[in-house]
Amino acid sequence: MAGVGDYLKKHTETLVKDVGIEAACSLTGKSKATLGRYYSDSEEHAGRFMPIDTVAQLEAAARYPHVTSALAEVSGHTVSSDGDGRNAPGGGVNTDVIALSQRFAMLMAEYQQSIQDGVITVNEAKRLLRETLALQQVLVDMKLHLENETH
Repeated sequence: MAGVGDYLKKHTETLVKDVGIEAACSLTGKSKATLGRYYSDSEEHAGRFMPIDTVAQLEAAARYPHVTSALAEVSGHTVSSDGDGRNAPGGGVNTDVIALSQRFAMLMAEYQQSIQDGVITVNEAKRLLRETLALQQVLVDMKLHLENETH
């Protein structure tokens, strides 16, 4: 179960970072220290996980349901989306550049976690593919915004 706990903590951290630590504190009414304990890998916090209502609050503000997706994966399920997340920003090229760097960082974090043991499992490959597709969508959005600005 420690592997599952570590996995959930990693995705909890990704969720908080997706929303932003300051925004996460504001949304949930919890301190940085409290949020940090939910994804801490220290032994004293090994059994501490983010409450589900807090997850729901943060996932409503996030670009992707990181913890919900992780919970689905550990139980053998998947979460699907139409690719047009309800919280997707409308912005322009500047928003796209920020989203591009964030998605690339998420892809690299997922890759680093997946390759640690030297083998990429089927579930890890699915997560990498999902991140790659999300990155591709950001590039398509960026291309469309750039094309709109040149016309």
